[in-house]
Amino acid sequence: MSDSNGGMTGKLPLIRFTGQLRKVVQQWRRRGHKVGLVPTMGGLHEGHLSLIRLAKKHASRVIVSTFVNPAQFAPHEDYDSYPRNEERDWHKLVSVQADAMYAPDVHEIYPHDFSTRVEIAGITQTLEGVARPHFFTGVTTVVTKLFLQCLPDFAVFGEKDYQQLLVVQRLVKDLNFPITIVAAPVMREQDGLAMSSRNVYLDAAERAAAPQLYAVLRDMSADLSAGRELEDTMRQGAARLEQAGFMIDYLQVRDAETLMPFDEEIDRPARLIAAAYLGKTRLIDNVAVTPAPAN
Repeated sequence: MSDSNGGMTGKLPLIRFTGQLRKVVQQWRRRGHKVGLVPTMGGLHEGHLSLIRLAKKHASRVIVSTFVNPAQFAPHEDYDSYPRNEERDWHKLVSVQADAMYAPDVHEIYPHDFSTRVEIAGITQTLEGVARPHFFTGVTTVVTKLFLQCLPDFAVFGEKDYQQLLVVQRLVKDLNFPITIVAAPVMREQDGLAMSSRNVYLDAAERAAAPQLYAVLRDMSADLSAGRELEDTMRQGAARLEQAGFMIDYLQVRDAETLMPFDEEIDRPARLIAAAYLGKTRLIDNVAVTPAPAN
């Protein structure tokens, strides 16, 4: 593994500082490489590795950032306990042939006199933005910094965080970043549970119940696509989740592009989006909904 100062020894460079990263990217560009970025918060699992494999299909050099961003955690949330294991993450990145691991200290991202925030209106002011009002400003600010530090041609974001994906796409469009955002499908365990670093918080009983979140969403999607009445479908889906032990934060069907709600009929591509607690663990998931055939 590379040394703690960001040295370039070993199979994979571990980079701590923006200046070092930019020198590496400049060298790649002089050699004609396209650069991809996969932003993560470490705690890497197969879902993250799938993002890196996808990035490698679009770019000849891939940077993976593992910065755990304090700005997207509220004081009562799990920043201090969030899963971290830098050495394990480094070995996982070696296994998928990533080209650089960017693991800056918090002061490299947020110096003591840092005073700028990047905010997006509209699409951030619903769902996750209501449940966690601090969240998207933290995301858009750190993503802006990572984009400017890494200067990628492509960046990969997963559809598991569906609203976040739409927010980043809006950020790139509004601020004219010359970056293509690549959306990666949700990666799931064999029983359907969406892969997440926070799944390690689940105890055995909770882990056994957790796949019901996807199972219910999948059934609801099938019902809505078959033309079942919206209100009835949402009510029964919520009841099933509560019976399985979930405490629902939100469960909504929204326009797949704008996240605007539907009044009655789903007449355009939609997304069922949910956040729910199982014990102390907050799980999120989503599935696509195809409009029912017209009568």
